[in-house]
Amino acid sequence: MRKQLNLLNGPILPVLSKLALPIMATSFIQMAYNLIDMIWIGAIGSAAVASVGAAGMFMWLSNGLATLAKMGGQIKVAHALGADAKKEAAWYAQSSIQMGIVFALIFGILSVIFADPMIGFFKLNSADVIHDAKYYLMITCGFVIFSFMNQIFTGILTAMGNSKTSFIATTTGLLLNIVLDPLFIFGFGFIPAMGVFGAGLATIIAQFLVMLLFILAIRKDQILFHEVHILHKPHPLYMKEIFRIGLPSALQSMLFSTISMVIARLIAGWGDSAVAVQKVGSQIESISWMSAEGYAAALNSFVAQNYGAKNPKRVKEGYRISMIVMLAWGVFCTLVLILCPQVIFQIFIHEQDVLPLGVDYLRILGFSQLFMCMEITTAGAFSGLGKTMPPSIVSITLTSARIPMAMVLSDLFGLNGIWWAITISSIGKGSVLFTWFIHNIKKPDFLIPKHITVEN
Repeated sequence: MRKQLNLLNGPILPVLSKLALPIMATSFIQMAYNLIDMIWIGAIGSAAVASVGAAGMFMWLSNGLATLAKMGGQIKVAHALGADAKKEAAWYAQSSIQMGIVFALIFGILSVIFADPMIGFFKLNSADVIHDAKYYLMITCGFVIFSFMNQIFTGILTAMGNSKTSFIATTTGLLLNIVLDPLFIFGFGFIPAMGVFGAGLATIIAQFLVMLLFILAIRKDQILFHEVHILHKPHPLYMKEIFRIGLPSALQSMLFSTISMVIARLIAGWGDSAVAVQKVGSQIESISWMSAEGYAAALNSFVAQNYGAKNPKRVKEGYRISMIVMLAWGVFCTLVLILCPQVIFQIFIHEQDVLPLGVDYLRILGFSQLFMCMEITTAGAFSGLGKTMPPSIVSITLTSARIPMAMVLSDLFGLNGIWWAITISSIGKGSVLFTWFIHNIKKPDFLIPKHITVEN
């Protein structure tokens, strides 16, 4: 069975769908990793959820470093493949993997050494919550290299038009995680009950298996990976180009995580239950944004290859079709969160004093889902062109505005004011970025690459 799709020819909607659906399914599976943890940990209580929520912020922060290597590598690999420069594509893939390994090792070591002050940042109230958060941080971020490699492999394979391998590997990891979660959290037979630490251990083992499956798959590839040698000396020119392309997206991701950590600290002022609500609520909300990110990843590779092949008409049509699909999805998610918040939230937390807080979170955030899908889809198109700066400028500016808005609105509306600050900024980001792209796409030189190096 052919795993690589031809993104340069043929009907656009079928090829985009074939590439996007496995990526979106993989995103759902990745989300399911976290949701399964939440379901089992929620059975322990909201304090355990708060521990995972606080430590998980640093895992989220680390994704910025992974994004730098992944985004730069994915875009440049796709550009090179579109220009039929396969040797150059292999160099970009190799450089992306090498960069990811270095970043993962540095972040993992620092997370273990500085676990106490990192968790201390949130000023959590319970000693048990702090203890569990610290050890969850040490295991998940200490072994973050598995997550980094899985993300980078996914990006490179997607650039090649192959999203099925990522789906199969990630699904297998999820199945293992489903089995290990209750065993490690609650104990069984000779396996001791490890609580929050057990949830982290189950996730790491599952991520390790996924990485092994990726390695087994790419060893059979004869299109790109047979020319990739990670032990060879890094090539500075390719590293520099990956860094240039990936840096805006990485800064955007890390700043987004940092701002979310500041917001989480504000939320902690309403107690550990409020932290738990934010953690669970964001996982539920991730159904919409992870789906949008999955489709945007497919659009990214589609745009990048056609941009490299100098086919602007196909780029425009791909964006138009993708936006129609994602707008429909955004409307659906908005209606679900606004109309059915209690039914959804009580799946994860049953405590009656916490449930009303979760209902308010989902209902308020529901108003932003359509605009969030607009932002993510348009960012995917911008990035596919190698123009990662516009999405970063919009995201950094308006996400930063969440902090002063949260301070002002929380004084007026309490905890709900923080949720409204997040929603308002999301509406702004989607509207501004969409307008920016539509304005620029009318320029005759916007979709023409200035330079593509083609191998001799």
